[in-house]
Amino acid sequence: MSSLGQRESFFFLLKKWSYWLHVSKTDLMSQKLLFKCLLSLEVCNFAYSLVLPYFSHQYYYEVNDKNFSEQKLRYVIFNYSYTFRVYKSGSEGPVLLLLHGGGHSALSWAVFTAAIISRVQCRIVALDLRGHGETKVKNSEDLSAETMAKDVGNVVEAMYGDLPPPIMLIGHSMGGAIAVHTASSNLVPSLLGLCMIDVVEGTAMDALNSMQNFLRGRPKTFKSLENAIEWSVKSGQIRNLESARVSMVGQVKQCEGITSPEGSKSIVEGIIEEEEEDEEGSESVNKRKKEDDMETKKDHPYTWRIELAKTEKYWDGWFRGLSNLFLSCPIPKLLLLAGVDRLDKDLTIGQMQGKFQMQVLPQCGHAVHEDAPDKVAEAVATFLIRHRFAEPIGGFQCVFPGC
Repeated sequence: MSSLGQRESFFFLLKKWSYWLHVSKTDLMSQKLLFKCLLSLEVCNFAYSLVLPYFSHQYYYEVNDKNFSEQKLRYVIFNYSYTFRVYKSGSEGPVLLLLHGGGHSALSWAVFTAAIISRVQCRIVALDLRGHGETKVKNSEDLSAETMAKDVGNVVEAMYGDLPPPIMLIGHSMGGAIAVHTASSNLVPSLLGLCMIDVVEGTAMDALNSMQNFLRGRPKTFKSLENAIEWSVKSGQIRNLESARVSMVGQVKQCEGITSPEGSKSIVEGIIEEEEEDEEGSESVNKRKKEDDMETKKDHPYTWRIELAKTEKYWDGWFRGLSNLFLSCPIPKLLLLAGVDRLDKDLTIGQMQGKFQMQVLPQCGHAVHEDAPDKVAEAVATFLIRHRFAEPIGGFQCVFPGC
C-alpha cells in the first residue's frame, strides 16, 4: 500500500449515528404536494474518512413519493423512492446549498466548505445530485434540468418542512445551471441569493460540440484511487491536490464484481470453465472478450460513477436560455468565472447594467471552487456580508472587488 493509503484509508467504520429522514409526499384534493416527515436513527456503516475534516455530518434523505386517492386515503399507491446523500456543516446562519458539476459529487465542495465556515457564520448543505455520488433514485438516467431542479426543491422541503431557513444556492457548471432553474421555478421559497461558478450559456453551448471528444480522451478505468487522484491533478481537471484527494472519491467507484484479487481470480476461472463447454466460433470470441474484460477490471478496478457521454440529450436543456433565466431571478446574484472571456453577450450587458456581481478568478481551471477554494470562499463571504446575509467570524475582512 502506498504512503497515501497507509496514512489515510478512504473508508472507515463511522462510530456515530447517522440520520435517515423518511418523507412521504401526498397529492390531496388541493393538488398541493405535502411532506410528512419521520425521523429515525441508523448506524452508517461506512463513510469517507477524508470527509471528516470538512463536513461535520453525513445524511441520507429518503423521499418516498406516494399518491393518495382523494376518496380513499387508506389506499396508498407507491410510485418511487429517492435517497439523497447530503453533507452538512455549521449550525447557525444562512444555508449555502451547494450543487456540484456533471460527473462530480458533493465532495467537490469539501475544501471550500472548510474555507467558508471559517470566514462567515453559515451552514453548509452539499448534495449529491441524482445519478451522481451516493444518491440512489429510480430512473437515475433522467438528468433533465426540470427533474433535478424539482429534486433540489424536494430535498429542501424534506429537510426543513414548510419553514426553511434563508438559503443561498451555489452551483458549479451543471450544478450552476440547475441552481438557476431551481431559482427561476421558485422551488426554494426562502431563497435569498444565487451564485453560478464558471458556467455561461454562450460558452457552454459552444463547448457541447467538443464535449464527446473530451470525454473519450479520459481514461475509462484506474488501477487505484491514488491513480485516479494522480490523473486528475496531472491532467489539470483539478489543480489542487488537497481537493482532488477528496473529490475523486466521489467521482469513481469500484468496478462491479471486483472485490479482491482472489475474488477476481475465481470469477475469471469460473467464466473460463463455463466457456470451455460452449461451441466454437463466435462463442469462443465472446469467451475471449469476457476474459479480456475481466482481466482489465482486475488490473484497473476503478471506473467513473457516471457515464457522462450518455447524458448528452440533456446538455442543451441545462444551458439553453440560462443567461436570461439567471438575469431574471429577482434576488442578489453572483457570477464567478475563471476568465472574463467566458462572458456571453447577454451577461456582458447585464453586468454593465449592474444586474449581478461578477468576479474573475484567474489561474484556475474549470473547477474554480476546487482549484482556488480560499478565493472562492472569500468572494462568497464578501457577497454574503455585503448583502447582510451573514456575519463575519474569525476576524475576516471583506475586500470588495472592482467588478
